[in-house]
Amino acid sequence: MSLQLGQVPAIVISSSKAAESFLKTHDINFASRPKIQGSELLSYGSKGMAFSEYSPYWRNVRKLCTVKLLSASKVEMFGPIRKEELGVLVKSLEKAALVGEVVNVSDVVENLIEEIMYKMILGRSKYEQFDLKKLVQRATILVGAFNLADYVPWLGAFDIQGLTRSCKETSKSLDEVLEAIITEHEQTTNVDIHREDFVDILLSVTSQAINPENEQNLVIDRTNIKAILLDMIVAAVDTSATVIEWTLSELLSHPRVMKILQDEIQNEVGSKRMVEEKDLKKLNYLDMVIDEALRLYPVAPLLVPRECRESITIDGYFIKEKTRVIVNAWAIGRDLNVWSKNAEEFYPERFINKKMNYQGQDFESIPFGSGRRRCPGIQLGLATVKLVIAQLVHCFNWELPYNINPSNLNMEEKFGLSIPRAQHLHAIPSYRLSSDIKHE
Repeated sequence: MSLQLGQVPAIVISSSKAAESFLKTHDINFASRPKIQGSELLSYGSKGMAFSEYSPYWRNVRKLCTVKLLSASKVEMFGPIRKEELGVLVKSLEKAALVGEVVNVSDVVENLIEEIMYKMILGRSKYEQFDLKKLVQRATILVGAFNLADYVPWLGAFDIQGLTRSCKETSKSLDEVLEAIITEHEQTTNVDIHREDFVDILLSVTSQAINPENEQNLVIDRTNIKAILLDMIVAAVDTSATVIEWTLSELLSHPRVMKILQDEIQNEVGSKRMVEEKDLKKLNYLDMVIDEALRLYPVAPLLVPRECRESITIDGYFIKEKTRVIVNAWAIGRDLNVWSKNAEEFYPERFINKKMNYQGQDFESIPFGSGRRRCPGIQLGLATVKLVIAQLVHCFNWELPYNINPSNLNMEEKFGLSIPRAQHLHAIPSYRLSSDIKHE
């Protein structure tokens, strides 16, 4: 579907066939990002990965982050943090279970993911002098806001919506936080290489060439580090929490699926210990549950827009340079022509003979995007989501409060960069494992 958004020509991709054409066959031609005012102001002139145009700088920064921050070995290195924070949560929920307390599952999950991700990225979760959570939420809203200046550029000078002012104020506050965090790390000596966080790792390559083989000799400086850190925080916290929230919502709405998943974990793990990350690769039904949740609730319903780098003709249609390409991942995952008449239904068994790897080969469900611009943190995100879901359904039975029938659970969505629930999920946990288990 083609649109004219102000002065910007745009194409909306809503089918897996079209997605494969744009994100695989002609991926290089659509690998850039449009200049969006919010990202320019909030991401240090788009010096992070998410919004930077396709260039040697972007390619080298992505390679740096993939190798130094998001590799399989790094995901494994941060395993103890995930284990520790989940142990704390399980202990807290066990206390709630003793008195039949109604738990705000949405808040609990969001706080858990923040604790995990902030410790991985920044080294600790709490900065008493800053409300980092509030600032990140504000930045996320501003980047996702409809800004008239992005489509009618001359309106930018008037700041009709007040977004420019808000972006500048938020950017200034975020910069103060990131500057303080980096300074704190610089003053710390004798960092254990096995307990490095993202800030430590990035500081260790400061002033070094991002890619020694590249003739442009681009180096990482303080501004680059702050832009990359902000990218990581925004991408990691909101998305993982939203996927977990929706997965638990669907499990509570479908007791049959919950029972099958609990039985699978019980058979593999038993009732005398908690789930460990080494168990996850053996839990096939868990994979199906996560794949189904990602199909219905992709990390971003609309992928971050791409931009046509050079005019091109595809299937007889002429697409001119600078055309904006918007991929509707939400619609692709619910396409009746691909997923049959029950496309709107949560039915994990549809993946019995279809293993998703999200590496750019399957376009029927693209929750992390695809091609050169697909999310580089897929391994980290999936490891976190799978462990949290497995742990919460293994350690607890969950019941909806106020006599709500599972089939009547409100499943309305709230639109944004991600698609969180319109209403928070509440449930009552009851502990189901041996009482002598230690929560590490």
